[in-house]
Amino acid sequence: MRSPTQNINHKLYQDFPAKVFHWVSLVSLFLMITSGLQIYNANPVFGGRSGIHMPPILGLGGWLAGGRHWHFATMWIFALNLLWYGIYVLLTRRWRHRYMSGKDIKALVVSQNEKRKNYAWHRLVYTLLIPILLLSIFSGLGMYKPAQFYWIVDSFGGWEPLRITHFMAVPITLILGGIHSQLGRKVGGDRLLDSMFWE
Repeated sequence: MRSPTQNINHKLYQDFPAKVFHWVSLVSLFLMITSGLQIYNANPVFGGRSGIHMPPILGLGGWLAGGRHWHFATMWIFALNLLWYGIYVLLTRRWRHRYMSGKDIKALVVSQNEKRKNYAWHRLVYTLLIPILLLSIFSGLGMYKPAQFYWIVDSFGGWEPLRITHFMAVPITLILGGIHSQLGRKVGGDRLLDSMFWE
């Protein structure tokens, strides 16, 4: 029976649905971040209208309403992409090999095998991305329809904490995504990373 590290070396490619998920996620995240910056500049999270503004070139939409249109349209693409991939992971039982388990925790604590520990870290970061992405969608829904989803706004303690939470989910997602990519390279090399999109 192969170890997880042997499996990942043996199968240095991803199924077509995984490639689609990664491409749609990458493009939709880019569009949401740039359109989100357009919205942010209309009323910065920190400091109000006179707070820190982002360079206009980083924004998408041209103005507040344009940014909102792009942001909320892309939100549905992103959310539906996450939903269908979640169903795919459950039906194919990929979750058994992709997400953190008790064996990974044990490896982080006691293993002397550096590659095995990198693999465990990789799965930990991959697992942590899921609640962060779900938090982004949940808080985004509260901002999208605050009157209809007032209970979402209330669950965060009000509008301002909701905005801060939604805003801070972006750098956390980018940081975890970057770590996820680097750990993937450590575990499977460039071929594994390339297989997420190309091979």
